[in-house]
Amino acid sequence: MKYRLWQFKETLAMDFLVEERYKYARHLLFLISFFFWLYSARFWQSFSGIHQWYVLLFVYTILITMIYINIYILVPKLFFTTRYIAYLALLIIMGVIGINIIGFGFRSVFADFRVGNIPRETEKGSVYEGVLMCIPIIFTTTTVKLLQKWIKDNQRINELSNLTMQMELNELRNQINPHFLFNMLNNVKALIRTDPAKASVVIVKLSELLRYQLYENSAEKTLLTSEIDFLSNFLNLEKIRRENFTFDIETEGENRTFNTTFIPPNLFTTFVENAVKHSVDINGKESHVKINISIEDQNLYFKCVNSRDPDYIISDKKNSGLGLANINRRLELLYQDTFDLKITSEPKEYTVHLKIPV
Repeated sequence: MKYRLWQFKETLAMDFLVEERYKYARHLLFLISFFFWLYSARFWQSFSGIHQWYVLLFVYTILITMIYINIYILVPKLFFTTRYIAYLALLIIMGVIGINIIGFGFRSVFADFRVGNIPRETEKGSVYEGVLMCIPIIFTTTTVKLLQKWIKDNQRINELSNLTMQMELNELRNQINPHFLFNMLNNVKALIRTDPAKASVVIVKLSELLRYQLYENSAEKTLLTSEIDFLSNFLNLEKIRRENFTFDIETEGENRTFNTTFIPPNLFTTFVENAVKHSVDINGKESHVKINISIEDQNLYFKCVNSRDPDYIISDKKNSGLGLANINRRLELLYQDTFDLKITSEPKEYTVHLKIPV
């Protein structure tokens, strides 16, 4: 019972630190706590009447500004990008500027409201006492940001792992299912009699397809060329199953770049699978899937276009939409806000544009 209570409190504390719904509560708690922390320095007693509160709010505003600059600019832009020397240098510069602004305000704006019987040395010591008390708070906010990033990264990794496992199970169930294998083996059986050479090619492609799904699919990263070969084998087998179906895979960029670029396995498979499903023409007319993959300026561009028949209705529309929702969430977990996915649906064509960093 005690363990469960402790676990509940720990989960609640972690949620309060990172969950978006607690964002305003976190900031309000910090602002109030910081105000009372600064209030305890009592440097404001060096001034008379209502001006004590003006001085306190003036110093509070300057220091809060410094803290939030640290939280939202210095830490994300410098500390999280491992530019530690630049971070410390700008933090010191910001501190010096902040102290000088406070000193200027005391000497110029609030000079006429000092209490005459308080020695200047005592007043100056109280000011520096207040500022020095805030240095640990600035570093504490940096530590909190690091803790938030660590918790979010762990949550993202766990969710990505669970989602990837779910997608792998769905792919094994939907793509390399017994029905698919049964059809392909029947095709091979017929080809052995009519075209043995072609049957041999089908067996090789089918074995490569299964090998990729069983071995490379479980890895965290796979070569881009392996992913392209998998898509080619998948579409080649689909071409054997369907008459009047054509496909084309184009690559743009240096071969050396493609051979050294790694991506998460089956990143494009859901798009290609949906393209194959939607390209079916119920009247037996020509249908096609066209894929273009290019690398430019440290970005990988994937484009998949398939023909579509407006009269053809996908029977498994619910699961098809779920697959796209899963891949979109997977992209968010893998690349956060650095990817771009656009899907265009037109009467005769369906197009997917995807850009990811490499």
